[in-house]
Amino acid sequence: MDRRRGLSARLKLTLSYAGFLAVAGALLLAVVWGYLLRYVPDNPQGLLGVSPNRWLLVRTFFPAAAVAMAGLLVFGLVGGWLLAGRMLAPLTQIRDAARRAGDGALSHRIRMKGRQDEFRELSDAFDSMLRKLESHVDEQRRFAANASHELRTPLAISRALLDVARKDPTRDREELVERLQAVNTRAIDLTEALLLLSRGDTGTFTRESVDLSLLAEEAAETLLPLAEQRRITLDVTGGAARTSGSAELLLRMVTNLVQNAVVHNVPGGGTVTVHTETVAAGTDGATSVLRVENTGPPLPPELVPTLTEPFQRGAERVRTDEHAGVGLGLAIVHSVVRAHDGSLGLAPRPTGGLLVTVRLPAAP
Repeated sequence: MDRRRGLSARLKLTLSYAGFLAVAGALLLAVVWGYLLRYVPDNPQGLLGVSPNRWLLVRTFFPAAAVAMAGLLVFGLVGGWLLAGRMLAPLTQIRDAARRAGDGALSHRIRMKGRQDEFRELSDAFDSMLRKLESHVDEQRRFAANASHELRTPLAISRALLDVARKDPTRDREELVERLQAVNTRAIDLTEALLLLSRGDTGTFTRESVDLSLLAEEAAETLLPLAEQRRITLDVTGGAARTSGSAELLLRMVTNLVQNAVVHNVPGGGTVTVHTETVAAGTDGATSVLRVENTGPPLPPELVPTLTEPFQRGAERVRTDEHAGVGLGLAIVHSVVRAHDGSLGLAPRPTGGLLVTVRLPAAP
C-alpha cells in the first residue's frame, strides 16, 4: 500500500519527550518565579533599602531561565532520541522479521531475549504465527506434490492405453475401453475426494442438527454388501448422538471410517463395531462420540499418526483390489472433524486393527 511518508515513531516519541520536559520545566520556572516575586517589593530601594527590587530580579532571572529552558529542550531532544531508539529496538526486529516472512523466509524466528513485556509478548506471538504458517505452507506443498503425483498416474495410464490402441489396431477394443473406464473412474474419485477435502478445510457449509447414530446406520446399510462379501460382521450400537454441522460431510466421514474398517480387516471372520453416544456435559459442554473399531493386522505405533496425512498409506495397508482407495479416506475424516470443531483419535488395538474415536460438540 502506497502511503505518504510521515514522521517516524522514534521522532514522534522524541518530540513528545522533549515537549513534555520543556512544558514541565516551564511550569516549574513559572511556579518559582511566582513565589519569588511574591515577596520582592516593586520600588527603587528594594526590601529595607538593601535587597534588589523586582526590576533587577527580572533582569537577572530571565536570561538564566532562558538558558535553562534551552538546555532542557536540547537534553529532552537528545535523551528522548536515544531513549526512543532503545525502546523501539524490539519493533525493528519484528519489522525485519515481517519483511523476511513477506519475502518467503518463513523459517526465520525473532527469539527476542529479555524479560517478559509487551514487546516480548508480540515477538512470541509473531514467532508462533510464523511457525504455524510455515507448517501450513509445507503441508500444502506436500499435498500439492502428492496430489499431482496421484493425478498423473491415471492420466499416464490412459495415455499408454491410447497409444497401445493406436499402434495395435487388432487389440481387443472392449478390454481397452474397460481399462480406460476403470482408470477414468479412479481419476474422478480422486478429484472428488480432493474437492471434498478442500471443502472441509475451508469450512464453507451450512450447519444443521445431525444425529450421528442415524448416519452410522445409513453408512452400515450402504456398506453391508461389501462386509458380507468379505465375511465381516458389521454391528452398529449405542444411542443418539446429535451434533451441529453438514449432514453430507458428516455422512462422508462416517462412511469413510466404516469402509476403511471393512477394507483393512482380516481376510474372513473379522468384525467392525460402530458405536455412538452422547457424553454428559462437563466444563466444555456435552460431547457426541462416534467410535469405529475393527479387527485386522497389528499396526506399528509409529504408523498410526501418519494415517490422517493425505496420500500416506502404510505398507501394511496398501491394497490392490477394487477398494484400493486414493489415500484420502482418513485425511477427509480428519478435515471434516476439524471443520466441525471436533477431535479425532486413532489408537492401534493390542490384538490388531484400529480404534477410531471422533468427538464433536453436541447440539443443544
